[in-house]
Amino acid sequence: MSHAFPIRAAKLPRFSIFLPLALAFMTTTLPHLSADEGMWLFNNPPRKLLKENYHFDPSDEWLSHLQHSAVRFNDGGSGSFISADGLVLTNHHVGSSALQKLSSADHNYLNTGFHARSRAEEIRAVDSELNVLQNIEDVTARVDAAVTPGMSPADAHKARQAAINTIQKESHDATGLRSDVVTLYHGAVYHLYRYKRYTDVRLVFAPEQSIAFFGGDPDNFEYPRYDLDFCLFRVYENGQPAKIKDYLHWSTAGISDNELIFVAGHPGHTDRMDTVAHLEFIRDDQLPQSLDRLFRKEVLLQAFSQRSRENARRAEHELFGVQNSRKARGGQLAGLQDPAIMDRKKSDEKALREAAASDPKLKDDLEAWDAVAHSLHVSKEFETELDMLEHGWAFDSRFFNIARTLVRLPVEDAKPNADRLPEFGESSRPSLEQQLFSTAPIYDDFETLKLSDSLSMLIEKMGADNELVVKILAGKSPRDRAAELIQGTKLRLVDDRKRLAKGGVKAIEASTDPMIQLALLVDPASRAVRKRDEAEVQEPMRQAYAKIAAVRFALYGTNTYPDATFTLRLAFGQVKGYTEAGKMIPAWTTIDGAFERSAEHHDQEPFRLPASWLDHKDRLDLATPMNVVSTADIIGGNSGSPVINRKGELVGLIFDGNLQSLVLDFIYTNTQARAVSVDARATLESLRKVYDAGPIADEIERGAAATE
Repeated sequence: MSHAFPIRAAKLPRFSIFLPLALAFMTTTLPHLSADEGMWLFNNPPRKLLKENYHFDPSDEWLSHLQHSAVRFNDGGSGSFISADGLVLTNHHVGSSALQKLSSADHNYLNTGFHARSRAEEIRAVDSELNVLQNIEDVTARVDAAVTPGMSPADAHKARQAAINTIQKESHDATGLRSDVVTLYHGAVYHLYRYKRYTDVRLVFAPEQSIAFFGGDPDNFEYPRYDLDFCLFRVYENGQPAKIKDYLHWSTAGISDNELIFVAGHPGHTDRMDTVAHLEFIRDDQLPQSLDRLFRKEVLLQAFSQRSRENARRAEHELFGVQNSRKARGGQLAGLQDPAIMDRKKSDEKALREAAASDPKLKDDLEAWDAVAHSLHVSKEFETELDMLEHGWAFDSRFFNIARTLVRLPVEDAKPNADRLPEFGESSRPSLEQQLFSTAPIYDDFETLKLSDSLSMLIEKMGADNELVVKILAGKSPRDRAAELIQGTKLRLVDDRKRLAKGGVKAIEASTDPMIQLALLVDPASRAVRKRDEAEVQEPMRQAYAKIAAVRFALYGTNTYPDATFTLRLAFGQVKGYTEAGKMIPAWTTIDGAFERSAEHHDQEPFRLPASWLDHKDRLDLATPMNVVSTADIIGGNSGSPVINRKGELVGLIFDGNLQSLVLDFIYTNTQARAVSVDARATLESLRKVYDAGPIADEIERGAAATE
């Protein structure tokens, strides 16, 4: 998702929002797709499926309007414009990072909520960045041309990344837009995505966490649910609310059972095109290691949180993320451990390989499956070192992340843009600096705790006698070393970060800051293992998967969707309940159900409703739909995505999936898997009758704010 020779704007190729994929393969029978399957590209929408199954053909204007109404939160999650005055709707849990950074011991906005009753009271988020996709350009031919026959994997990776860096820089220089070259179909296709960036993002409204995350971890990924998981921000330009042309109008009628709905969001990552060998690697190696780390950190954060109310506040956002990831990874592992799912994957792969073997033009590509398996085998030789050092598992501290960026920044800046690590390319510099110089609070005690535990894990994974580990610990215990590093660093001061960034290599090498010294110590080994991974695993696997994708395209054409890449996708489905353990689960829950569930648990956490709801219960229409499920194909990253009807009206807000949906990382099913949304009607009901937020509700309903 990141970033040489500038060209004039006039030299840029003409582009359209809806470009066809630049591939020309013969099309045979389409692969089997479930009726509502797919995270579809906006420049290759599922017109055939929608026509055949729902008699609906979205116009280019319909798609363009939806595309420009959709918003990506760059730190993870989705959203949408819902007024001409820059009002943005997303989930409370997507906005929780901003809420936490704005909070203090005196004002915990995560718990208490927030309500700006005027523009003057809207608070600027510390370092939020929102992206809105403007257009897409196919750059596959240019990227592929950079890799010539006979290149070693290392040279091929370098050449491809240089082409990508150059394309991104040229686009950014010519348009001023954030420009990301996105890898699709595991390396068969490359698209250039141009985004308008909004960095003046202000908090407008958030309910209390106790209603936004009602039911807490026990109810997470479950259904029925009773969550008011929404949050409102406003984007500004030049100190004034941004004027937005494309925004979603709010539906007052709501949605009905079996109605067709659409989801426009940014699903993060899926592995549906992975080979069976790759899925087995994820099942047997990757997921168990990830779960071990998540369980470990969850226990650490829970123990820290229980020591004081302030500790709980400091760890709240991170603990939620860890628990959410732990439950999601557990569901994914359960899916891959299901013989029925793996048998279906094996059957699909067998059919694809047999079809390729019978075609003389595709026969040579059969070696690609073995190449993927070989790359995975090679990765096991150094995956621990890669995770500990380059992925930063051993250095769980925001201070270290800052130090690493500062250490690498002048080194990468000294290179031509084409040769830089992608995260340091010029096109991504504004986003990098926004994070590097963020004024978000950092808490020494919390950082010390996390760093101490991760250094302990480093010893466990790489060994106490490892030469680099010995140097990192410097003769101290993990706890004492972490305390020394955190107490000694000055990187909590943004001015010190700016001074080091401005001073370049000389300032970094002369720095006595212990965290900078640690980053310098680790960097050679970290870069080396990253380089080995790129040359021996990532590049061979990319080339192999490109061949597998070519086999699919040759057999089935391009009427398929690629795995998710945290870029804008269109999903669709129906509002529909499901049967579980012989019991019919209705599509909707109601506000009344939240009060009933709270009473069932004797109003104890995490099922205690906030006082605002208890105080205003008599004002509420308790029959108002609260949460609703659909068969839409969603995954992590879709949180905050708008749910719309055929008219393009907003009818809901994605915030979760049920437990059965966790397998969607690998395979789509609509038997029981469901996307869970906040019903739009509950949002307005609560704004007007619980929170006395009539002006905000009015702006939502009419699509524009009243003149202040």
